[in-house]
Amino acid sequence: MSATIIDGKAVAAQFRKEIKTECEALKEKGVTPGLAVILVGEDPASHIYVRNKERACEKAGIRSTVIRLPEDTAQQELEETICQLNEDPEVDGILVQLPLPKGLNERKALALIDPDKDVDGFHAHNMGALVAGAPGFVACTPKGCLKLIQSVCASIAGKEAVVIGRSIIVGKPMALLLLNENATVTVCHSKTADLSAHTKKADILVAAVGRPEMITGDMIKPGAIVIDVGINRVGDKIVGDVCFDSASEVAGFITPVPGGVGPMTIAMLLHNTLESAKRRA
Repeated sequence: MSATIIDGKAVAAQFRKEIKTECEALKEKGVTPGLAVILVGEDPASHIYVRNKERACEKAGIRSTVIRLPEDTAQQELEETICQLNEDPEVDGILVQLPLPKGLNERKALALIDPDKDVDGFHAHNMGALVAGAPGFVACTPKGCLKLIQSVCASIAGKEAVVIGRSIIVGKPMALLLLNENATVTVCHSKTADLSAHTKKADILVAAVGRPEMITGDMIKPGAIVIDVGINRVGDKIVGDVCFDSASEVAGFITPVPGGVGPMTIAMLLHNTLESAKRRA
């Protein structure tokens, strides 16, 4: 068996096209969706991510504002910046680029963001809404993963799903999203005994553990949908949490790294910002 590759770039491009159309319709009503990104310090990867988000916003018709703060920014200054954006009526989404420099409290900063502008979906209010099945913003990466699964799976209901990883950024919200789609969900992590015993049962396998090529083909159920969230640098290569070569011989569908989940994360950020602007309109 040779797996069908799930092209995240193509799926994301379709979402971006729809987002652009809706943004143009909003602008005709006098509302321009606006995203504000707070970037603290000089982390090279963070600067690349923010530039990519700026370009994506521009192409979609979303106004992007980047507030750049120095490495030695105090917690109070960061919090004041967030509060000012909360009060700005033209800002629909607020994103604090992580990680923050040492000495800054990420949890406190994220908790200050107005939940109605929390387009990253990390605020406890929005996480709680996901648990309760209530309306709210969903974290962009797991939301994008769900869209990729749905692009190749007509119905998730009744499927056995395994999520490897339990972070609040991917693992936990991913498990809840799948549960809300009526899958039977198992969450595995670093303390899980006999991991392959769980993964071999998965019709849907989401790997978000941060270990290069940890999941190999002999751990995958034939025909499974495999979503690889991992981005790991090994030498001069970027690899996922799944060993693509061996996994693609067993899986039915698989996302590549890069070009799988990554493009969807930014597309879902744009989508969340658009949704916030529609509420304002």
